[in-house]
Amino acid sequence: MTFQDIFKSSFLENINSVTILDMVIALALAFGLGLFIFLIYKKTYTGVMYSSSFGVTLVALTMITTLVILAVTSNVVLSLGMVGALSIVRFRTAIKEPLDIAFLFWSIAVGIVLAAGMIPLAVIGSVVIGLVLLVFVNKKSHLHPYILVLQCDGHQTEVQARAFLEQYTQRCVLKSKTAQREQVELNLEIRLKEDNTDFINALSTMPGVYSAVLVSYNGDYMG
Repeated sequence: MTFQDIFKSSFLENINSVTILDMVIALALAFGLGLFIFLIYKKTYTGVMYSSSFGVTLVALTMITTLVILAVTSNVVLSLGMVGALSIVRFRTAIKEPLDIAFLFWSIAVGIVLAAGMIPLAVIGSVVIGLVLLVFVNKKSHLHPYILVLQCDGHQTEVQARAFLEQYTQRCVLKSKTAQREQVELNLEIRLKEDNTDFINALSTMPGVYSAVLVSYNGDYMG
């Protein structure tokens, strides 16, 4: 085989470059591992609004990446052209959850490894990554931070409310305070001792307290 033979390309010659059996096995494994990634994403999702379309995208992305890498590894000329084609692709979709980026790279990596023929690495690596995510992401719900918006009539009621909260929370940190005439509004970051929010009902009935609103948030505070 000469140097020119390596770069000689023909449409008919490329038909048998990847066998039907290889395609079926690769795409079947990509679908299985993509579905596994989707299930892990569904189990570990901690955002506000769950998007099922993003989970389906993970499955499709695994299979598409496998398909592309199979074509690239079978033809040198195609691999060079693919580099140029993919270099002009721009993705404008905003990723709101940082963990979603990890799932996207996980799907792409599995597709590449499968198409390269490293099936044990793809399977074992996916299982290990899935277990790690399940352990570190699936925390108990009451361990997540909350924001408590408290409106009261003055300093004395504020002190009593803070003392009351200390009994039911592991952590209570003042994030912001707004003082107006005969009214004080507090934004407090709290972490509960147990998965029970009935103390908010008792707090709202405390003399001098106008309202108490408890909101779950992801730990990012803008103020």
